[in-house]
Amino acid sequence: MPPGVASGSMRPMSERTTAKHRKFLVVADGTPESEVAIHFASLRALHTDGVVTLLAVIPPADSAGQWLGVQNLMREEARAEAESVLHKLAAHVNDYAGIKPELVIRDGLLSEELHKFIEEDKDIAILVLAAGTGKDGPGPLVSTIGGKGFPIPVTVVPGDLTEEAIRALA
Repeated sequence: MPPGVASGSMRPMSERTTAKHRKFLVVADGTPESEVAIHFASLRALHTDGVVTLLAVIPPADSAGQWLGVQNLMREEARAEAESVLHKLAAHVNDYAGIKPELVIRDGLLSEELHKFIEEDKDIAILVLAAGTGKDGPGPLVSTIGGKGFPIPVTVVPGDLTEEAIRALA
């Protein structure tokens, strides 16, 4: 068991399906770092005959003082925006690496939905994240994952990698 990983938190190899293509999961959150993660995952998938899965998570709406109709409209607009972003990113992945990614939208809290999705889709082999480069540290998702065990391997790439570096590493 790797250091820092709680016993029983990693997914045993026997639980994975024998899928022909392993999936590289990237959280598509619109940050500049997520583009680096998408580039890295796309090239890794290309080089290993894998698949890129782009995940967008729509956070719960703040329901304080809002009518149900307004909440529903806000949720529909958030979903339409997530779909638009994912389709643009899918076109970018296709142009960049010549592969067609899988697109997934979930509703809820990011860390919870990420864990649920990984548990549900046994073909996801690696979560690819890019660390933030600002003064605020690596970012909330990288910080959250670094603090507790995770059921699959996580690759964290520096968020400021150049295209040359990404191509050399992937």
